[in-house]
Amino acid sequence: MSSNLKQQLESRHVNMIAIGGSIGTGIFLTSGYAIFVGGPGGALLAYILMAFIVYFLMTSLGEMSTYKPTSGSLCEYSNLYVGKSFGFAMGYNYWFNWAITIAAEISAASLVVEFWFPTINPIWFSLLFFIVIFIVNIFSVKMYGEIECWLSFVKVAVIILFIVLGIATIIHQPQFGIKNWSIQNAPFNNGWFGFISVFLFAGFSFQGTELIGVASGETKNPETSIPNAIKLVFWRLTLFYILSIGVISLLIAYNNPNLASQDNVHMSPYTLVFSNYIGKYAASFINLVILFALISAANASMYSATRILWYLGKNKQAPNFITSLNKNGVPIIALILTACIGSTVFISSLVGNGVVFTYLVQISSLCGFLAWFGIALSHYKFRKNFLPHLGGVGILKYKAKFYPFAQVISMVMIVLIMLAQFITLGQHYTIIDFLMIYSSVILFFILYIGHKIFTSLFRISKD
Repeated sequence: MSSNLKQQLESRHVNMIAIGGSIGTGIFLTSGYAIFVGGPGGALLAYILMAFIVYFLMTSLGEMSTYKPTSGSLCEYSNLYVGKSFGFAMGYNYWFNWAITIAAEISAASLVVEFWFPTINPIWFSLLFFIVIFIVNIFSVKMYGEIECWLSFVKVAVIILFIVLGIATIIHQPQFGIKNWSIQNAPFNNGWFGFISVFLFAGFSFQGTELIGVASGETKNPETSIPNAIKLVFWRLTLFYILSIGVISLLIAYNNPNLASQDNVHMSPYTLVFSNYIGKYAASFINLVILFALISAANASMYSATRILWYLGKNKQAPNFITSLNKNGVPIIALILTACIGSTVFISSLVGNGVVFTYLVQISSLCGFLAWFGIALSHYKFRKNFLPHLGGVGILKYKAKFYPFAQVISMVMIVLIMLAQFITLGQHYTIIDFLMIYSSVILFFILYIGHKIFTSLFRISKD
């Protein structure tokens, strides 16, 4: 049985995997809440600035992935260019990130289905979605890529339709809706607090773009497909989010109480706009799209977490049996172990979706920011310490722009975002809330320091 992954993904698969991991409730529900909190100007500016940071990170990852394609992605780059202890901690952080995201997305999907079936226990829907996603990931990576393509296509089509209909509606608005940018505290509501809060929402929304790096190890012709995917995914996501925010801000006043809810599909800005065209069925239509989005995101999470755990085994940072592949070239043991972590969704359903789901989202979000920091630091170290000995930038077939400023700016901004996480807790929170939201950072340092101590003791014992 081979121990190497098969290169079966094409460019369109890679594009849609990254889009599938990045488009979810962040755009369909949270976009309206972001405008409510930060005002139209605050929301739009926050998303634009976050888009620049994501661009810097994507090009950094693209350069490393094109030079050295691997399913270990940022974990391997952290290990090679920063240090083994940093790579060890980053690997388990990133695996844990996507493994618990499976639980978070499926928990959210079961809540969505309650919209139609309020009397049925959501655990049955969680079980159904979990089994479907697991089965999809058992078969070849090409089948996974095809399914993810179609799920992502549905989301993209709805967003484009929303933007087109939104612009058509704006044209018939008095002064094209510009008045919404000057009422009360607009365009910047809640000052710095509002802007920083929206900046955090924007960061959560863009997480998943780095899945291109994970897919590079199973991609045909990565030297051409990865750079193309970087460009296409970045511009698509940026236009989708920024145009959506712009359309919503011109159609709906930021102080509209309907935007105050981020967990009610009836209050989704997409529902409010589509209701003008498809009437009372708008909420059901958007709810169905959100369901597709969540299942797609859970599917991408299962794929990513499985490949990261397989890489950890391949790199001798996890037991070797984890590297076993089935006849379809899928890391079956890594998939089963990842599914076990993802099955915490059932605990979530048993003890109450609301509380556990909130914690899961907060933990996975901070794990994602840690991963972004790892990308920026790895690329900075790659260019500074390794590339000069390999022949310089001339050997690169894809070059990231604005080095080293882009990487330094990205790292500084990510650290500030992580420090500002407590803002999401509000004014009244307990020490448990604080520890839970920063648990991923605490775990990262425990793994990092633990690996440092273990390797030092092992080296001393060998001497």
